[in-house]
Amino acid sequence: MAELILEDVCKTFRNQTAVDHLSLTIPDGAFCALLGPSGCGKTTTLRMIAGLEHLTSGRLTMNGMVLDDGRVAVAPEKRRMSMVFQSYALWPHMTVIENVAYPLKVQGLPSPQAQKAARKMLEIVDMRGYENRKVQELSGGQRQRVALARCLVAEPEVVLLDEPLANLDRHLRATMEESFREFHRETGATFVFVTHDQAEAMALATHVAVMHQGGLVQWGTPESLYQQPETSWLAQFIGKGSVINLPVNTQSDRLLKNQDFALTASTIQQPITQQPVLIRPEHIHITNTGTPAQVTDCVFLGERYLLTLRFADDQQSVSCYHHTALPQGSLVNIEIEQGWRVDVA
Repeated sequence: MAELILEDVCKTFRNQTAVDHLSLTIPDGAFCALLGPSGCGKTTTLRMIAGLEHLTSGRLTMNGMVLDDGRVAVAPEKRRMSMVFQSYALWPHMTVIENVAYPLKVQGLPSPQAQKAARKMLEIVDMRGYENRKVQELSGGQRQRVALARCLVAEPEVVLLDEPLANLDRHLRATMEESFREFHRETGATFVFVTHDQAEAMALATHVAVMHQGGLVQWGTPESLYQQPETSWLAQFIGKGSVINLPVNTQSDRLLKNQDFALTASTIQQPITQQPVLIRPEHIHITNTGTPAQVTDCVFLGERYLLTLRFADDQQSVSCYHHTALPQGSLVNIEIEQGWRVDVA
């Protein structure tokens, strides 16, 4: 289908930098998430890929063809891409099938063929029987499915999704996540979607580009970003976890095991140089012996509890999962199974 390469891409608005020297290669057939907090430049990046915004500088290519180099840009309708907007952007005066068939009509396909293709796509998104409805008569989830059908009917090489699940309730979000994964498998197209929801990115994406303040923080699989973040900011942005300063016996390894921490049964050893370490809740266990800590909070998650623990002789806090609730102020002993050193030069 399509490989997208962004080379040193910049975008400024009235001397305000929205995207700052972004370089990224999105593999053919990937399901790529642009993830980051509001204002980080992810939507601007998506709009540049779509051709709705022009590069200030840098270069954007698809399968070796230059789409934009800051001087000349290929028109959006010639990029073999389709986009689903957060607002769905469906035509209110058209029926469902007319909305889905519209891209084929623009391409000049005869109406009977366009209608046939649209009906087939509506079946794929489980909207058969809604062909003659007006979009105002549909629920949010149904409108999302119609928007996706319209996006896919023209068989684009690249599918662009701008926070596609932001307006849906929790149940519909879970349903649409499965639909997106299925559509990606069936089409083989390259998907690029914008989200500020890290759980959504982890559930859908094969690759994630984490952005912050217009730049790329880290690129990789969801697993690598969760397990091996490069910075303290990313470690705390992705997943639950705490970055705390701990005395570490080894200087060479980033993945730290229990024996690498210079902890005693009574306190954290202070003389040894301390380093920032990411500790995930699943890697802390309450035991009969170990480092003492005090429970400062307990939150019920349904299948388990999330405890916040503060070291007895320290102001630093960590979180862990536990099968039962523990009252605030309880004293426990903990062992750290593993951690990950961050901010390593």
